[in-house]
Amino acid sequence: MLEDKKPQLTPVSALGEFGLIKHLTEQFGLANETTEVGVGDDGAVINPAGKRIIISTDTLAEGVHFNLGYVPLKHLGYKAVIVNLSDIAAMNATPTQILVSVAASNRFPVEAFEEIYAGIALACRRYNVDLVGGDTTSSQAGLVLNITAIGLADEADITKRSGAKPNDLLVVSGDLGGAYMGLQILEREHAVYLANPQMQPVMEGYDYVLERQLKPEARTDIKKLLTELEVQPTSMIDISDGLASEILHLADQSKVGFHLYEEKIPLDPQTIATADELNFNPVTAALNGGEDYELLFTITPSDYEKIRNHPDFTVIGHATESPISYMVARGSNELIKLNAQGWDALLNKPEEE
Repeated sequence: MLEDKKPQLTPVSALGEFGLIKHLTEQFGLANETTEVGVGDDGAVINPAGKRIIISTDTLAEGVHFNLGYVPLKHLGYKAVIVNLSDIAAMNATPTQILVSVAASNRFPVEAFEEIYAGIALACRRYNVDLVGGDTTSSQAGLVLNITAIGLADEADITKRSGAKPNDLLVVSGDLGGAYMGLQILEREHAVYLANPQMQPVMEGYDYVLERQLKPEARTDIKKLLTELEVQPTSMIDISDGLASEILHLADQSKVGFHLYEEKIPLDPQTIATADELNFNPVTAALNGGEDYELLFTITPSDYEKIRNHPDFTVIGHATESPISYMVARGSNELIKLNAQGWDALLNKPEEE
């Protein structure tokens, strides 16, 4: 009986840096009229056609932002794009182009790069975004992904963190806490596998929270929804580091405080069920877990009726004159001071106020 042979992997040295870039990017076309020159030249050429250009960048590092013990490379490529597109969406803008830079050690063959770029390509198609450049280099510390996202907006539409006024309503899209609970399931099953590789991971019944962690989506649809509702947000931020942390960022930049109502925080039933199973407070997951990539924004009180019954939006609080932000405890008038306990990548642990 013949033994199964492992697939032969291609070392990066077989292609070289420029050969690798050409190999990985030949599947990418151009979808935006504003993209005049994409991958293949010394620089991209973008014609904004009278729009304002919004630029954001993020770096994801192995061992800090992701664990390849349970994160598939294709999912990682997809998520790396989403993280950046979410920042563009948080400016009330439309993402149009990205640049991708990858640093990897020699333990990553060409096929690993192909998986990463397959995820990147999927995100580009999903969000109608063009890949217009980037870089590859070697790394002595595992895998590092850096993505720069470019977006366009009319000047009147751009929404910063600094526009909230006292009595503005605090609104969030979607639901919160699911990504953090998905991470807890992945960490639990990974620990079981390390202790006993013969044990099969138990993933059934956790589809929603796992997808929120491994394959999140950027809320680029919110700009269109708000335009259709004739609502102009006064401030906005995406929820990457936890609801509490993002509220405090809005408060700091807008020079206001906020009252957040605990019972108003939107939680998916599977998030609640998973938290109950793990003996964890789902509200804590929403406040401090992060990686939900929903949008948190403020609107004037006069716009309340326009969004009151919309299934994508939940009013969870309001801005105050006082610069101190509180959560109003469920079922009481007890005020709990909000602290920033979301993830701090520089410390590699939850941040402290």
